[in-house]
Amino acid sequence: MIGNSPTQKAGRQAEAAALAHLEQHGLRLLAQNWTCRRGELDLVMLDGDTVVFVEVRSRRHSAWGGALESVDWRKRERLTISAELFLQQNARWNNHPCRFDIVAIDARTPGSAGRLNWIPNAFDT
Repeated sequence: MIGNSPTQKAGRQAEAAALAHLEQHGLRLLAQNWTCRRGELDLVMLDGDTVVFVEVRSRRHSAWGGALESVDWRKRERLTISAELFLQQNARWNNHPCRFDIVAIDARTPGSAGRLNWIPNAFDT
């Protein structure tokens, strides 16, 4: 079920903007909102031969920090575990190199797309 709260709508808009941006840069979508018992992968994409796990974060204001800062060690750990489970369930991609990217969208106001910042290889595992 797709939620309709303002936060959920903003999240879907941020993911759509991130997907469009990454596709414009040649990445190909493998999975979107892939869920498992340990979490969710917003976007799983292919960049050439590399499987890219993309976390999309957005913030309307920076009172509690920006979008990029919201990806703390706990979130990185959940992403890593979810990515491992994705690869276990999708053996086709097991032998491909992988990386973790973050797309951070800050200072979004109603009717504004905000500033999109794509960070390839955002963290190591």
